[in-house]
Amino acid sequence: MTDSAARAVRRVRELKSTALPAGSRTGTRHPLVAVAMAVPPAVLLAVACGGWHAVVVQASSVAGLMGR
Repeated sequence: MTDSAARAVRRVRELKSTALPAGSRTGTRHPLVAVAMAVPPAVLLAVACGGWHAVVVQASSVAGLMGR
């Protein structure tokens, strides 16, 4: 049983090493980078779907829950 677990661990490590490109970094991105990536598509969807009112209502609800 221990031998199969060790083989499984080696196989997962091998798959991870081949799945990532040679120069790729593993880690977390800065929160501002994440915001910069997420906001443009969100704005595009809000404009395309006409959801500005819904966005404002949700934002004000969240702000109310946060006490601001």
